[in-house]
Amino acid sequence: MRTRPRLLPRIAPALRREDGTATVEVVLALPIVMLVFLMGLEASILMTRQMLLEHALDVSMRDIRLGKHPGLDHDKFKDIVCSQANLFPDCRNVVRIELSPISKTTWTLPGQAATCVDRRAEMQPVTNFTQGPQNSLMMVRACVVVDPFFPGIGLGLRLHTTSGDGYALVATSAFVNEPGAGT
Repeated sequence: MRTRPRLLPRIAPALRREDGTATVEVVLALPIVMLVFLMGLEASILMTRQMLLEHALDVSMRDIRLGKHPGLDHDKFKDIVCSQANLFPDCRNVVRIELSPISKTTWTLPGQAATCVDRRAEMQPVTNFTQGPQNSLMMVRACVVVDPFFPGIGLGLRLHTTSGDGYALVATSAFVNEPGAGT
C-alpha cells in the first residue's frame, strides 16, 4: 500500500488563502509607479528651469536692445540675467552668455553649440560678447549648467551630462539694436 505524503494536506489550506495577494501586487508595482512619478517630477523641474532661463534672458535683453547699458560686458550682463533668474543656485558661476552680431548679407550664425561653463576646468574659455553698432542684428545665447534633482533615478540618470555631472540648458534669441542704442 502506498502512503500519501503528509505535507500536502498541511499546506493545501495555506495555498488556497488569498489574504496576501494585494501585498504582492503593491510590492511589484510600487517601484515602477515611484520611478514614473520621479521622472515626471524631474521633467517638470527641467522645463521650469528652461522657461525661467528664457524669461530671464528676454527681460534682460530688453534693456540692452534699448541701449540702457552702454559698454556692457559679459560679467555685467551675467549679473543682470542672474538677478532675473531665481531658480539657479550659484547662478554667477554656472551661466555663460554669448552676444554676437549677425551679418545681414551672409546670415552666418555663430557656431552650432553654445559655450557652457565647464565645471571640471579651472579656467573658462573667452566668450564672444560684442554689443554691435546700432541697427545691427544680434544673437544672444545663455547656457546654464545645472544638476539633476534626482541624479540616479530615471530621467536624471539619462540626461546628457556636460561640464562634469550637470546638464546644460540653452536659451537663444535675436534682436536688432535700436537706433541710438549705446549713445
